[in-house]
Amino acid sequence: MHAIQAVVKNRTYLSPAIAEIMIKEYRQIVTKENLSAFSLLTSREREVLQHIAEGKTMKEIAFALQISVKTAETYRQHIMDKLDIHTIAGLTKYAIREGLTSIES
Repeated sequence: MHAIQAVVKNRTYLSPAIAEIMIKEYRQIVTKENLSAFSLLTSREREVLQHIAEGKTMKEIAFALQISVKTAETYRQHIMDKLDIHTIAGLTKYAIREGLTSIES
């Protein structure tokens, strides 16, 4: 009955089950879009990202954080995987947008 009334009024009708599924999917999309570096990355990953955005090499980052180059590279890969950003330029833009570094750094 509700479906017929909605269609007659030129409206969309969704059954409660379908509406629930759509709302759950929408919430997941909105949540993913609103996640920031502070909720996705560990504090160490944020440090590494900041150094990357400042243009430092993996060797310089490793030295600054007193870790091995391999460990720094592993952090970089984890950051890229978590953020689904796979270029240094993309990471730099993300870090600036999230306030982890500034253009002047």
